[in-house]
Amino acid sequence: MSDCIFCKIVSKEIPANLVYEDDHVIAFHDISPTAPVHVLVVPKEHIESLNHITHEKKELLGHIHLCIKEIAEKLDISESGYRVVNNCGKQGGQTVGHIHFHLLGGRQLEWPAG
Repeated sequence: MSDCIFCKIVSKEIPANLVYEDDHVIAFHDISPTAPVHVLVVPKEHIESLNHITHEKKELLGHIHLCIKEIAEKLDISESGYRVVNNCGKQGGQTVGHIHFHLLGGRQLEWPAG
């Protein structure tokens, strides 16, 4: 998607403060963090939202979650705890039409979330 900001980050057209990258996933610090640790974990393949996931993508989703676990360990929040959030659709708070997961930690997170 030529107008997708996350696709532009994946293709390195737009710089980002990367914390992780492999063949399928890229992760970078959010530019407007809501917690001391706020990382966006994004598949390199453009998939609009969780509503657009197919059975063929279940391995990718599992891979993303394993990456999130590794990133949490790397950023030293795995023991204290963290939250993983996926916003889906307008009322769900999704502002970029490319599926992504927020990894939040580094402070006590409250509930309900919103």
